[in-house]
Amino acid sequence: MTDMRQSQIFRTSKLEEADGPGHNPTTSPTMGDIIAARFSRRGFLRGSMASAAIAATVSPVALLAAGEARAATGSVFNFPEVEAGVDADHHVAQGYDADVLIRWGDKVFADAPDFDPLDQSEAAQERQFGYNNDFVGFIPLDGATDRGLLVVNHEYTNEHLMFPGIVTMQNGEMVVADATEERANIEMAAHGGTVIEIRRETGKWQPVTDSPLNRRITAKTQMEMTGPAAGHDRMKTSEDSSGRTVFGTINNCAGGVTPWGTYIMAEENIHGYFLGELPEGHAEAANYERLGLPGASYQWGNFHKRFDVGQEPNEPNRFGWIIEVDVMDPNSVPKKRTAMGRFKHEGAESVVAADGRVVFYLGDDERFDYVYKFVTAGTYNPDDRAANMDLLNEGTLYVARFDEDGAMVWLPLVHGEGPLTAENGFASQADVMIETRRAADLLEATPMDRPEDIEPNPASGRVYVMLTNNTRREEANAANPRVENAFGHIIEILETDGDFTATEGTWEILVKCGDPSVAEVGATFSTETTKNGWFGMPDNAAIDADGRLWVSTDGNSMADTGRTDGLWAVDTEGDARGTSRLFYRVPVGAELCGPCPTEDMTTFFVAVQHPGDGGDDWEGHGRPSFYEDLSTRWPDFDDAMPVRPAVVAITRQDGGRIG
Repeated sequence: MTDMRQSQIFRTSKLEEADGPGHNPTTSPTMGDIIAARFSRRGFLRGSMASAAIAATVSPVALLAAGEARAATGSVFNFPEVEAGVDADHHVAQGYDADVLIRWGDKVFADAPDFDPLDQSEAAQERQFGYNNDFVGFIPLDGATDRGLLVVNHEYTNEHLMFPGIVTMQNGEMVVADATEERANIEMAAHGGTVIEIRRETGKWQPVTDSPLNRRITAKTQMEMTGPAAGHDRMKTSEDSSGRTVFGTINNCAGGVTPWGTYIMAEENIHGYFLGELPEGHAEAANYERLGLPGASYQWGNFHKRFDVGQEPNEPNRFGWIIEVDVMDPNSVPKKRTAMGRFKHEGAESVVAADGRVVFYLGDDERFDYVYKFVTAGTYNPDDRAANMDLLNEGTLYVARFDEDGAMVWLPLVHGEGPLTAENGFASQADVMIETRRAADLLEATPMDRPEDIEPNPASGRVYVMLTNNTRREEANAANPRVENAFGHIIEILETDGDFTATEGTWEILVKCGDPSVAEVGATFSTETTKNGWFGMPDNAAIDADGRLWVSTDGNSMADTGRTDGLWAVDTEGDARGTSRLFYRVPVGAELCGPCPTEDMTTFFVAVQHPGDGGDDWEGHGRPSFYEDLSTRWPDFDDAMPVRPAVVAITRQDGGRIG
């Protein structure tokens, strides 16, 4: 998501995403250090080039388990694999259909105007599907399998792909014109989320634009602060002396759906929306530096003073939270749940523990930041939805420490415990939640390589952590082979006794990603993974109704991996463990987000984000891509239409179960 503002030269290197420069000042061993030390101790990284080649193609987990009894099962997936590559269209496995369900600009309400890219307005966008769809969730209505609410996050906007006439080429580089107030307001309306009813008729899904449950949530929607930070002085502004009301939500990446059927939005890269300078010596200076604030990628602060820290120095404290939306009441006020911590949230997937408490897994998507989980104080009542509506106001937030011996500990972020005291600047639990990152630093949690989606498997007690990459690790030695980790990896956590509320557990590497045929990469997919099946940069994930893992990616391109992003099926058990195969791939420049299988496994919803944002390195385009000169016009392929992010519904042509 590398979109620049203020007539800056435009850059599109996906491996240097604008998730922030990595502001963790601690010296705790990183996850890469720990992985390397662990496997070095076991001897996998010693010796000759022969052992290096083995490590590049055979999973360390498989090597560790050699000679041990394993269930002799093949892959749990069965579909014709898609050929990896790069082109202007999307591709799905043979025997399946991939139908565009809803695109940027499509009507969310029956009375919304038709999409006109040459005549965009804030009022129109507020009633149309937003931009850059990320998380996708499906909430069945009345227990039906063919009717439900689609809930979708709109993460950010790409001006150069959205608006005509704003890009000029200078010395072969794109330069985007200064923002205007009109464009800023359209972008604010294109952020947030969409709730829209969909129905399946004759095997195909369609939006129901006259549903009374439809709504758009934007960067101007009124929201309520709840939990320990609500009403705190650090949350108060000139427009809100209560510290309990905030307008809007920004940069919602992955999210979640609660067991009681509410929609979870997760604010991620908030730093780029703020500009200006704090007053000299301001108390929030260190807090904001830890988050990379202000990032000044967007120029909204030139037109709305709340995004200028010089005018509203507390406003950034009101962003970076988990938000809960009651989708059954389109007039409900979304609630920012401050008990779940403030950082760059990637996702909030949940599972009901054996004792009835609900556990949410949360990643902080920045290089050298942390993995978290939140355990509710109260228990889930499956028979009384109303009784669950404030469960997220009370609970314990934990941060993970991964040890070299394969053990892990969940460290509680509780005021008064350990270093989280007034002497260290935490006067209350509100301070701990507002400065969650600094609190985790003091607890010496393990810095990770960009934690993104984290998916619990309720059937196995295991949890899968997507670590996209970290190209800024510079220490190179025999004990740390993944220096400049460009391709990421997946960690598997086993909570003690399969109890998701446990404060201890163990961890393993499921796969280190990248091309297994290149020994220097050190990828560890199984030897059954084909040349089409490996991937880099795991981002989002899903556990389907059969307990199988699906992984979507962000950052694959012709230059980086010779393929676009897509959706891969990954085996986690038996002899096939670590085997991956490609099921669906996206057009040039896009990433795949929000994989969401329905409970009956007859539909897989996916989000195709920022298609056309790239193509310089693809022979089919070979130059910068912008509104007037796009590398693809997916999904319309109409010269009168720009490229449009969209949600796609994948179904089997015979109506059967997917995969």
